[in-house]
Amino acid sequence: MSIHFAYQPKLDEGLTKKTFLKIAKRMLIIFGLGIFLAWFPVFSLERLSHLRIPGVLQRISLVFFFCSIIYLKTNWLGQIRIAAILLVSYFLLMTIIPVPGYGVSSLEAETNLGAWLDRLLLEGHLWSQSKTWDPEGLLSTIPAIATGLLGILAGQLFSKIEKPELRTTWLFFTGCVLIVTGMGWGLFFPINKSLWTSSYVLYTAGIAMQFFAFCYWVIDVQGWKKWATPFVYYGVNAIFVFVASGMLAKMLTRTKIGEGENQTSLWGYIYKNVYASWLPPKDASLAFAISLILLFLLILWQMYKRKIFIKV
Repeated sequence: MSIHFAYQPKLDEGLTKKTFLKIAKRMLIIFGLGIFLAWFPVFSLERLSHLRIPGVLQRISLVFFFCSIIYLKTNWLGQIRIAAILLVSYFLLMTIIPVPGYGVSSLEAETNLGAWLDRLLLEGHLWSQSKTWDPEGLLSTIPAIATGLLGILAGQLFSKIEKPELRTTWLFFTGCVLIVTGMGWGLFFPINKSLWTSSYVLYTAGIAMQFFAFCYWVIDVQGWKKWATPFVYYGVNAIFVFVASGMLAKMLTRTKIGEGENQTSLWGYIYKNVYASWLPPKDASLAFAISLILLFLLILWQMYKRKIFIKV
């Protein structure tokens, strides 16, 4: 949605070469941050031979780039058509095209067309937890772009309707349509986050649209704003907290305590001695996660007070 709100004035003023250069620059910076996070904290040339290239920020950068260009070059009807073409094309690619070396099409983690393409082009540079496929792979970026376009369309729907009650109603209704359509498509193309299936795109877009409608009604229409303040702190410095939390997690897991068989990571040490010593495993993990959220909330609150907003 933010692409619509950010670039609508550009459409009114008229597009220039500078606008597209800024979009390309932002894409490269976000992509670069993703590579930096994958390389951190050991910046050795040896690691480049097996450094993970796909990633969350890398995908966000590509989706931002293509969605911004599509938004600036087409109208809302064209954006619907492109989103539909992307989703249907991905569905056909994943369910009809035979996978080289495996024969018939498959949606299994290691034998689907997307995983095969990732290994073909990015062998040795995939997610370390799998090594044979990546949840932010190349082929699944296609439906991810459709996710971005649905967000843009939601933003345009919001802007075109002036009455708050109608805004909420239409966003909630559209969300229902997307959820039902996604669930129906899911009978043939399962709702799956790792594959970013077309049904997953529609289903999650519908949920997001309804949640946005709920927040708009509660915060802007009813005026109940105070409870949402912590989310504002996170929202205005989203890129910073994503990168910083990733860096902290890596430092905690790479820092070792003890020797020999008793050696453990600082992350494991904190988990075991601060949380798991008095809580069941699942509750201890949840408490650890909440503690980190509160830690960064404190940092973000101070940044907000000092008007420190890190943007790219």
